[in-house]
Amino acid sequence: MDMSKDRSISQLLASGQTIRSIEFFPPRDDAAWERFCETARELLAIEPDFVSITYGAGGSTQGRTAQAARFLKDDLNLLVMPHLTCVGATRKEIREVVDDFYNAGFRNIMALRGDPPKGETSFVPVRDGLSYGSDLVALLNESYSDICIGVAGYPEKHPEAIDFETDLKNLKTKVDRGADFVTTQLFFNNDDYFAFVDRCREIGIEVPIIPGIMPVLAYKQILRFTEMCGASLPEPLLESLEKAQDDPEQVEAIGIDWAIGQIDDLLARGAPGYHLYILNRSAPALALCNGLQNGKATQKP
Repeated sequence: MDMSKDRSISQLLASGQTIRSIEFFPPRDDAAWERFCETARELLAIEPDFVSITYGAGGSTQGRTAQAARFLKDDLNLLVMPHLTCVGATRKEIREVVDDFYNAGFRNIMALRGDPPKGETSFVPVRDGLSYGSDLVALLNESYSDICIGVAGYPEKHPEAIDFETDLKNLKTKVDRGADFVTTQLFFNNDDYFAFVDRCREIGIEVPIIPGIMPVLAYKQILRFTEMCGASLPEPLLESLEKAQDDPEQVEAIGIDWAIGQIDDLLARGAPGYHLYILNRSAPALALCNGLQNGKATQKP
């Protein structure tokens, strides 16, 4: 067993420092692997407190997820939170994956139900599989007491949820079963985030809630993403993007500028930090972080 155990993200959040984290997705082939490694090395410049790496279910990129997580941890000395989903796996198979991460020293996992396989409209667990993200949280909490568990929250409601109240109850179940913190899905109106936090606190969800920020990098891409995850684009941002949609550089500049404004406002209003969805692109993330008024504050505003 590798005795080089990671620090818990819960400890970072409890310290009061402002958290900056980055999400990667695993490369699908050798050429993408080289680009991934180069991007990760470039992003060391912004000194993330931790990074996450998404998970390919059903064998699609599972091996690459483990390979990428080990590279980020062992080669770049980053604190890494691998994602884990319920898709296409039995309880035994999930435990085997977690055992591998655990024995390699990982002590932080983002627990997600996961999206239905491509071409399917609803999530159906395999035999002896898990049906909900809360089931995965419970399995992790019962079997690995020293793993810090992150879960996802939706400031504008999960697109599959019947209503906001049901969605919040489902999130509370995940927290009650052992989740240590929440990272939100992307959003573009900070009032949505703070209203979401308030509603969480009202029903007894007291864990830290990290806002997830995705800078707009392409017009059609962000329309697809927001439709897929149930997020909305504020009218002023949408109007600016529509006017610039034929100029990719201008669209990216608008997106980065909007994200900078979001993050500065979030930190000024007391958010615990921010999590960047950067789509494995270093240049926009570096430009964004260099443009922040608050930089990387060491204490909450």
